[in-house]
Amino acid sequence: MTCLFCQKPNPIDFVHQTKYWNVFLAWDQTYLGRCIVALKRHCGDLAELKKEEYDEFIELVKRLESALRKSFDATMFNWTCLMNDAYQEKNPEPHVHWHFRPRYNHKVEIAGLVFEDLEFGHHYDRTKKREISEVAKKTIVSKIKENL
Repeated sequence: MTCLFCQKPNPIDFVHQTKYWNVFLAWDQTYLGRCIVALKRHCGDLAELKKEEYDEFIELVKRLESALRKSFDATMFNWTCLMNDAYQEKNPEPHVHWHFRPRYNHKVEIAGLVFEDLEFGHHYDRTKKREISEVAKKTIVSKIKENL
């Protein structure tokens, strides 16, 4: 199995990088600005993070949340680090990564699309999937980069 997070990110989806982390826009944009934050080195367990990686992650959380507030007026954020999918493989190779889901108590329009968080105030809905065009992705990524 080839680790998805160890591969070079797609330039269209690529948002930001730090010394230890890559940030890219998730393909599923049910929640506008949803990103994946992946550790650059292959590491399968949060307990194995080095202090400097964890410290940098906390700073990245602050920057991303601020950027999404400025970019789209996000109301709050959900962060998850589950890594369950890796264990569906015969020889699992988990890689530390976070799912960053901005949440909104209002509609947001961007790139000709309307985003509405119908579950706001409740757990996000994992059954919903919204793939968007490359043009829309570029617009969203550009707006986030502008405010990082």
